Amino acid sequence: MEFPIEDVRARFPALSTNDGGVNRVYFDAPGGTQICDAAIDRISEHLKKGTANDGGAFQSSRDTQELVDAAHAAMADLLSGHPDEIAFGANMTSLTLSVSRALAQEWGAGDELVVTRLDHDANIAPWLLIARDKGMTVRWLDFNLSTGCLELDALPHLLGAKTRLVAVGGASNALGTLNDVAEVCAIVRRHSSALVFVDAVQSVPHVVTDVQALGCDILVCSPYKFFGPHQGVLWAKRALLERLKAYKVRPASISPPAARFETGTQSFEGQAGVLGTIEYLEWLSGRLGKSDGSRRDRICHALYECARYERMLGQRLLDGLSSIETLRLWGPSSMENRVPTFSFTLTDHPPREVATFLADKGICAWAGSFYAIEVVDRLGLSEKGGLVRVGLCHYHTHAEVDLLIAALKELSGLGTVNNCQCSTVA
Repeated sequence: MEFPIEDVRARFPALSTNDGGVNRVYFDAPGGTQICDAAIDRISEHLKKGTANDGGAFQSSRDTQELVDAAHAAMADLLSGHPDEIAFGANMTSLTLSVSRALAQEWGAGDELVVTRLDHDANIAPWLLIARDKGMTVRWLDFNLSTGCLELDALPHLLGAKTRLVAVGGASNALGTLNDVAEVCAIVRRHSSALVFVDAVQSVPHVVTDVQALGCDILVCSPYKFFGPHQGVLWAKRALLERLKAYKVRPASISPPAARFETGTQSFEGQAGVLGTIEYLEWLSGRLGKSDGSRRDRICHALYECARYERMLGQRLLDGLSSIETLRLWGPSSMENRVPTFSFTLTDHPPREVATFLADKGICAWAGSFYAIEVVDRLGLSEKGGLVRVGLCHYHTHAEVDLLIAALKELSGLGTVNNCQCSTVA
């Protein structure tokens, strides 16, 4: 079945935004995608109908509790977990810091942690802070500078009886590398009793996520990276959650187990938006030919088909980037073992200059480190302004990819491109 790109784009109001008659091209997806209309409608519906804190006897509070339960169940289906194992928070970073503090109560001086040079700092700094506070040792797993892939052969040598946790990303927010998290978990299980903490912020939008199959202990992600509102979500194994002593106020519930990490009043409208996002994926599954089976089945079908379409777009982008002699791509050179996040540098043009040039063409792109400071430093680019990063998702088109390549060629002296309305034809 042909991917229904026009129908998809119609579900994202921001895609019709233009500046001075020029449509915006949102290639900033790795930093945050645009939000689907189902999420917007759910947020608006909750606020218009009447919001309240949960736990009360009155109707608006009961409505909120129903919404909360539905949102937890929806995220559980996305990740293949159980609703009681799902916690919402302001963002992934806040949840990670909170969980790291709880875990650290069981650790002491001389214990060890493993982090990678490929991760976003939100999955590095919290563990470095714990190590500093507890007198723990931090061991680093490096990545291959040419391929952008983790050097998993080195991981067994970093593990031992004192290893308490291994932190790894599902995919690199800088290079797009899709890590073999299941293999990381298997290696850790063979060589230690350490926990595995997965930052899946960049992988969840692009691949089917199954926490049971991965074999991890904790996984975090961000709905605003997969077409929803600004929220963070944590999944963890029930037995682990039940034993952790979260930093929270005394009256706050610890039942269900994950609730101990939902400190303070939650963003109920945000949870409503997440529920809408999952409903959008269900709609997309039906539009792609599958409306039966469980909600988990429909989510998986939608994501599989999105990934197929993204691989096609990604290859078109890679082909275009490779045609620019002054451009260097960092990370995987093909669509194998990667998500559609691409970082590059241009000879004689600092990253910020490139991003500014693209912005003048209506193209949204990032320049810098994107909080992946270890990656940029390891590549020797910290003093050179870092990287230029663009990212695709399933609402992008072939025409938008071509516009980006044309703009980069113009900057490189290989052609010209005019500011114009960008066709949505796939």
